Amino acid sequence: MEMDEARDRTVLSMRPPVRKKFFREKRRVTFGTIQIPELSRRLIGDILEMARISSGKYVRQFEERFADLLGVKEAVAVSSGTDADILALAVLHDFGAKRGDEVILPALSFVATGNAVVHAGFKPVFVDIDRKTLNIDISQIEGAITEKTRAIMPVHLMGKPADMDVINAIARRHGLYVIEDAAEAHGAMYKGKPVGTLSDLAAFSLYVAHIITTGEGGIVTTNREEFAEILRSLRSHGRACKCKRCTLNTASAYCQKRFHGNGGEDIRFVFERVGYSSKMNEIEAAIGLGNIENYLDIVEKRRHNLLYVLDRFNRFSPYLTTIHEEPHERIGPHAIPIIFQEGASFTRAELTHYLEENGVETRTLFASMPTQCAGFAYLGYQPGQFPNAEYIGKHGIHIGVHQDLGLEEMEYVLDVLGRFLETR
Repeated sequence: MEMDEARDRTVLSMRPPVRKKFFREKRRVTFGTIQIPELSRRLIGDILEMARISSGKYVRQFEERFADLLGVKEAVAVSSGTDADILALAVLHDFGAKRGDEVILPALSFVATGNAVVHAGFKPVFVDIDRKTLNIDISQIEGAITEKTRAIMPVHLMGKPADMDVINAIARRHGLYVIEDAAEAHGAMYKGKPVGTLSDLAAFSLYVAHIITTGEGGIVTTNREEFAEILRSLRSHGRACKCKRCTLNTASAYCQKRFHGNGGEDIRFVFERVGYSSKMNEIEAAIGLGNIENYLDIVEKRRHNLLYVLDRFNRFSPYLTTIHEEPHERIGPHAIPIIFQEGASFTRAELTHYLEENGVETRTLFASMPTQCAGFAYLGYQPGQFPNAEYIGKHGIHIGVHQDLGLEEMEYVLDVLGRFLETR
């Protein structure tokens, strides 16, 4: 999985300079893309021919390939990245957590992170972020811990790894679980280890704009087999039928365990815990298998795009800034965040309109969930409690670096940003 960082930089330095006069013509720089590789198309054809599209052997294959990619023991596929968060958290109920217990998470993230905590039956306890990294402010975590805290849920926002050594140390001191929200962090590395392997459980999104996609979908990784077994139960209504490889999906379709309930019940209809309906289907898995086949190529192309822009972004100081890659990490190439600095003489709306008018798609850089998302108003947080998250929520955007773009598109983005600043 790991790519050679020196190679990334060397390849970029060998590329010929892009002629800027080319970019006086408008180009289209989309935020995301999806590829349906030939392998996926062939597998989808086989699935449709067999007329069995519910979760089966291709979902199992996808889980195995994803686990191998990260080097973890278990990966459990579900229907969305949000469900991956929810089910990873819901596992904790089997280990003593109670409904209403607390989970600490950063105030800034896509709203799914906060929603997942609530849907898993917990109370979200928000902590402000570090504006330089966009990740949870590790200095504030211990101050948020109470006797009801059960877990810390860091988010590797924009693919930049959170400071997992410190977070794990805090969790050990207080007897807490750690669950990574790695939705945007495919390909990210922290001190030589892949993001998604640094905690008790980790949740990835497989949404269309992400590096590995199934169209929709999510997946949870863990090195604890008992967690994976519970996850397989949770994704299918909490049922007792939770084997890693279901014999009902094999040619024999005979399961010795099936009628071994106390009264001869079919264990598919014995429900051990409150569960969800969150299974991945075979067609989604087929798309994912094709993307895993092309994973290294996808990451390499996106890394080239990301590093090209990050290495040249200082030209926009002091008006715009972005994240930076530190020596101990490798940012997963999800997107390029752009943050407006206090001295900027223009608004976010003015820049986003200019970018969109010139063909560059943008997204706002999320919001402070507790104070800028109305759904969390019931928690009673007040504006001003999370100044860094709130600042990003008002002054941040992000743009794409996906594999269907190249360095010419990245130079075009820089050119458009430069032209905008020249007019201000």
